[in-house]
Amino acid sequence: MRLNPKQIAQASGGQFLVEPIDGAEVITSVTLDSRETAPGALYVAIVGERVDGHAYVEAALNAGARAAIVSEPVPEPCKILARELGAAIIMVSNTEHAVADIAAEWRRHLNAKVIAVTGSVGKTTTKNLIRDVCASRFQTCATRGNQNNELGGPLTLLSADPTDEVVVMEMGMDGPGQIRFLARMARPDWGVVTNIGTSHMEFLGSQENIARAKAELLEELPNGSGRAFLPEADPFTPFLAECGKLEERRIPVCLYGGASTLEEDGHRCASDLDAHPTPGDSMPTEVAHAQSVWAENVSSDAEGRPQFDICWRGFREEPSEGPTLFDMEPDTERASVKLSLRGAHNVANALAAAGVGRALNIDPETIARALSGSVPEAGRQEMLRGRDGFLIINDAYNASPDSMRASLSLLASMDVAGRRIAVLGDMGELGELSEACHEGVGRAAAQAGLDALICVGSASRKIAEGAQGAGMASERIRCVDSIGGALEALEDSLEPEDVVLVKASHFMGLSRLAEGLAS
Repeated sequence: MRLNPKQIAQASGGQFLVEPIDGAEVITSVTLDSRETAPGALYVAIVGERVDGHAYVEAALNAGARAAIVSEPVPEPCKILARELGAAIIMVSNTEHAVADIAAEWRRHLNAKVIAVTGSVGKTTTKNLIRDVCASRFQTCATRGNQNNELGGPLTLLSADPTDEVVVMEMGMDGPGQIRFLARMARPDWGVVTNIGTSHMEFLGSQENIARAKAELLEELPNGSGRAFLPEADPFTPFLAECGKLEERRIPVCLYGGASTLEEDGHRCASDLDAHPTPGDSMPTEVAHAQSVWAENVSSDAEGRPQFDICWRGFREEPSEGPTLFDMEPDTERASVKLSLRGAHNVANALAAAGVGRALNIDPETIARALSGSVPEAGRQEMLRGRDGFLIINDAYNASPDSMRASLSLLASMDVAGRRIAVLGDMGELGELSEACHEGVGRAAAQAGLDALICVGSASRKIAEGAQGAGMASERIRCVDSIGGALEALEDSLEPEDVVLVKASHFMGLSRLAEGLAS
């Protein structure tokens, strides 16, 4: 960010409690944590569930903040300190809203192409893959971790530098209107949707409502100049295109992933992606003949890392002078990829990023190298070694029925000399479908060839019931109430060649179990 205190006050609708000594001084960063305040920063006092940021305004000023935004009166000694330092204190009605208002103002100063990513599953991984592809050629800024809410989205924009050429933003939501709020603040040029699953069913009630909420991103894309990247195999893609009025608004679409046959539980296998995309009959005509990206020759190594050929069609403005070794027809391009990420589900995520990269005119081989070099974040299929040599798949950052099945599929695909063990915890935000979704994961666990299944938490008892109902022997299943119980069930039985998958929604804290097994 490069805004001065006067611009910040005007954008946020704030009033100066303390005038800055220099109203034109440029503020270079934004922080919500006084401990992370850098010289020249704007400190925003957020009222959280446990901590009130107003208690740390003085600490932020002493650390070098040149301005602070508050929504409550500050003590006189704090005002005196600000005057002595020449810093500003700005009063607003709501500090969280102020962050978004300031980000919207900063967006008007950016020349970067803003690419927004949303979806039920795979947002963070897809965002990271797009970031790495874009960074292979352009100066790129991206959402850190999964800071994708009403605060994280604005902070991503505010972290962008004036020289950045691409900004990749992840957009999450708990209910309707939240993605629209983020999109109107960020004004994305392009939008990527990963899929429509069952996450947030508790708040939205149906998959159609989830799709409608995700389509808010598409609705906010600019007419004519916007571009959408949609999963061709997802049954809700025609609905998304209709909600976004993409054909009517002349917004080009890249369909990625190809036609596929979904299993009964909705999980897509690697072989399903080994097909040329055939647009569905229900797609609008212009959308059906859009640019496309698909995978061929999909396989996985012994540790579940996919390798495949990416195929693009419709991205070259003019055919090459003559077909190359890899051209099936003049307009088709190919490149070979071996992902560092594990799991067949990451093929679709990589294809989305490949579509974005090619639309930015990055050449296929550069895209392939960037995808091959992309690595997972901590807690997302992170591979750890236990003290006795056994392997831990720490995928406990978050979970949904789709991501649970994907992780079980990964475990089943790996070449394991010892036992396959899954420790699965509760999934949240599933509402009335919670029991059915947990039972469905149990059935998938029974089909994954597990040697042992440990279910952690009350909701996960339905995973155990689903697994046993699908034929898994009861002696291989154990239910525990806590991380301590899971550790006790595992510690004395693990052998060096075993593989343990740890997966649950974030609130279960099963990352601590993975770390405990590794320490």
